[in-house]
Amino acid sequence: MSYIISCCTTTDMNKEHYEKHNEKYIGFHYMIDGKSYTDDMGETMSMKEFYRHIRAGAETSTSQVAVGEYVDYFRKLLSTGQDILHATLSSGISSTFQSATTAAEMVAEEFPDRKIYVVDSLCASSGSGLFVDMLAAKRDAGVPIDEVYQWAIDHRQEVSHWFCSTDLTYYIKGGRVSKISGVIGGAFKICPLLNVSPSGKLVPIAKVRTKKKVLAALVDKMVQHAQGGLDYDGLCYISNSDCYEDAEFVKNLILSRFKNVKDVPIFDIGTTIGCHTGTGTVALFFMGDKREDA
Repeated sequence: MSYIISCCTTTDMNKEHYEKHNEKYIGFHYMIDGKSYTDDMGETMSMKEFYRHIRAGAETSTSQVAVGEYVDYFRKLLSTGQDILHATLSSGISSTFQSATTAAEMVAEEFPDRKIYVVDSLCASSGSGLFVDMLAAKRDAGVPIDEVYQWAIDHRQEVSHWFCSTDLTYYIKGGRVSKISGVIGGAFKICPLLNVSPSGKLVPIAKVRTKKKVLAALVDKMVQHAQGGLDYDGLCYISNSDCYEDAEFVKNLILSRFKNVKDVPIFDIGTTIGCHTGTGTVALFFMGDKREDA
């Protein structure tokens, strides 16, 4: 019954977490001031150093995993004699799903007796990490790969994503917030509240004045959308871009309101996603009602 659950490093977990849950991964790529790196979860460049570059105004860019890289990666995994279920970063953010699918089709010809499924998670950051952890849990419970793949397709829209940011610099650079809106937001301490749409795209939902109120709004959204409301007892993850105290504030709010949530792990937003968010972003993830367009 054993098979490989796989993802990319844009799930914004860490090496210890992947090892604990027996999940394989492949790294995206990013550039800092013209120098190229592989997203290896802080091993080559620590997260502290990465965000020091960001705070200094570094020029950043990212690139996805190439088809050839996926081919080599999938071939190595299939050579172990196991099947693969690989979850990609949302197709609403990246074209990596298409690249992984193309690679899987190529490698399948070499391993006709093996199964290789690629699923578009329609999730991002530790939301896709939460999604992958749920797939791994089903594998560990003995659920066959075909059933887990179908579960992934049926339930990926239930992974709720709620983001906020107190620093719009990199959102403006990336075109996610207009320059005028960004300047006005900074002047009046207005923080955008965003989520991920049904098509897996990052979309602004509201503008909230002051950091404390927008952080509280994240938890309000969990109250409104979590499966079972305040009785929710499922996975709940937070990721942050160099603003751990803000993430901890949100965690404490959750634990005070959701009595059945036992823990809320806090992860760093990794180098790939961090190139686009900059500092000051807090993101909250949990299982909720199916996403609908705002």
